[in-house]
Amino acid sequence: MLCYRIQIFYICCEMRVFNDLADLPDFKNAVLTIGSFDGVHSGHQKILEQVNQLARTNQGESIVITFHPHPRLVIYPNDKELRLLTTIEEKIQLFRRYGIDNVVVVPFTVEFSQQSADEYIQRFLVDKFHPKHIVIGYDHRFGLNRQGDINYLKWHTKDFGFEVLEIPKQEVEDIAVSSTKVRKAIEQGEVAQAARWLNHHFTLTGNVIKGEQLGSKLGFPTANLDLGSKHKIVPPDGVYAIVATHKEQQYQGMLYIGNRPSLPHLPQKSIEVNLFNFDMDIYGDKLRLELVERLRGDLTFDTLEDLKSQLARDKEACLEILNKPAGNSRKQAKSLPKVSVVLLNYNTRDLLEKMIPAVLETQYDNLEIAVIDNGSTDGSVGFLQARFPLVKCVELTENHGFAGGYNLGLKEIEAEYVVLLNTDVKVDPNWLQPLIALLENDKTVGAVMPKILDYNQPDQFEYAGAAGGWIDYLGYPFCRGRIFQTVEKDQGQYDQPQEIFWASGAAFVLRQSLFEKLNGFDGSFFAHLEEIDLCWRIKRAGYRILAIPESKVWHIGGGTLNYESTRKTYLNFRNSLYMLIKNEERRKLRWLIPLRLILDGIAGFQFLLQGKTAHIGAILRAHGHFYRNFGTYRKKRKSESDQIARISISSEMNRSGIYSKSIIWQYFIRRRKTFKSLP
Repeated sequence: MLCYRIQIFYICCEMRVFNDLADLPDFKNAVLTIGSFDGVHSGHQKILEQVNQLARTNQGESIVITFHPHPRLVIYPNDKELRLLTTIEEKIQLFRRYGIDNVVVVPFTVEFSQQSADEYIQRFLVDKFHPKHIVIGYDHRFGLNRQGDINYLKWHTKDFGFEVLEIPKQEVEDIAVSSTKVRKAIEQGEVAQAARWLNHHFTLTGNVIKGEQLGSKLGFPTANLDLGSKHKIVPPDGVYAIVATHKEQQYQGMLYIGNRPSLPHLPQKSIEVNLFNFDMDIYGDKLRLELVERLRGDLTFDTLEDLKSQLARDKEACLEILNKPAGNSRKQAKSLPKVSVVLLNYNTRDLLEKMIPAVLETQYDNLEIAVIDNGSTDGSVGFLQARFPLVKCVELTENHGFAGGYNLGLKEIEAEYVVLLNTDVKVDPNWLQPLIALLENDKTVGAVMPKILDYNQPDQFEYAGAAGGWIDYLGYPFCRGRIFQTVEKDQGQYDQPQEIFWASGAAFVLRQSLFEKLNGFDGSFFAHLEEIDLCWRIKRAGYRILAIPESKVWHIGGGTLNYESTRKTYLNFRNSLYMLIKNEERRKLRWLIPLRLILDGIAGFQFLLQGKTAHIGAILRAHGHFYRNFGTYRKKRKSESDQIARISISSEMNRSGIYSKSIIWQYFIRRRKTFKSLP
């Protein structure tokens, strides 16, 4: 019972993979599509986006049904021409990347292919999936001798209660053309061009096997790869700049594919990779290689010294490609959504000097870096203009706080996505890409956040957000990795993406259009809890908010407002009550506000025992302000509710990330100090 709630939640938000039709669960309002999806390229992604959108609208689950082995290999076993862009494992990885809830890998057998069209619909689609919607191409054929088509499927909708959404002819033909283009590009070694059509890099995945150890003698140790599939398409011989993934860690490197003409005494055809800054024994392990660009074809060298010199030049060329600064690829930038990373500054010149260089190294084309200055008096603006002239500076004449500062400053920013980043946050070059990729591939996601670690203790979560924000049914916020004052070490326990209730204002990525439609932050919050209030409104509009731990940042914490500040205590208690009045159900407020008054009194008593009497005064001032302005808050609730109703994508609030019990009771009475220990 201990982890029941958390396990159920992961079922809802982490992609599940099924390889046995006998083990399928009862899907909720299933929206499914069926196909090979080889390559999962940009055309396929439009279908996946449609399936995901339909599933969210119907509070259901998205399902991709694909087949393994490829049907051609079973129906035409002597066919030697089939070349696949993706292995089944790579395909599953891409479905996960593009937000699908469930993947069902159907073992394709001769027996399965012999089903009649009626059996396919009744025994396979209906009995196994109970679909609410089926998204399918106009030319889809099924059943023995391909007797079933989309019209036959539509004819059965009344009998079985599902709806069929047809993918138009033009879109299906575009998908076929895209697949052909990608294959030709791979066959010609144009992996960079293929990536533009795929919307991701072409991948080779395999197990590391023993080689001839010659690379180590040359100073470039290599891992030899066994792809394990003779049907996987392999680019032409040569050297490629790659990014390798080993046990979820990424490394830069260079890949060689070829017959090693300089070493005719060795076995032919080799696929081997040299990983930079890497020294581990990985024999038998799996490597996933993303091919970024082809450097050259295969060459013959007279001596091993000549080969060694060329490898050194290849490495230098690979590093130049892989570390290309953002903005250099203008052609690609046009196809990427514009992102603006916006830092709000108030007298934090020292932090700007320390943190902005890393922000400028962010690997993303079509990126703008901006600073909103909240009326600083420490010379921040002049310093920015002199030291970082490429950073856009929006000047405000006075300090409007976090909420007001962003509301005013973002009016000067035009982007599809805005990243609200504290000035005391350090980033690495690849932190942004996973966040934007998720937003791009699922329009029901309104906001995302990275994993937030402690700048001074990098193996520990940071207080302000950790691995994603939750809230209990009494309105008390907490995090995966931080409950009240207990902050956990990061041991990978929260490395799965998860739908959450609120994203931290320290590193908050959201759609600018959604921010504007909701009229931004509530300026009366000034600072503290304003991001939770905004997230609550985003959830009330039916959108999802996710934490993506693949992306990491490091937060100093207290760099802008000290955690022990009585000002922060005042804002915490005042804004918490204000947030409840604005967002919680009316009937619940009748007992919740009096209960919160009692609980806040207990918190004041705790401060008294700790000798922090100034904080007691802060709580009293917070409650005084709240009750004096109760009528104003109710009016604000009405206007915001009307606004939310106009932009909502669902008839009901998205309640994911709400803990159904009291976190105070669990933490202080039951002594459950970590998120994973919560019942």
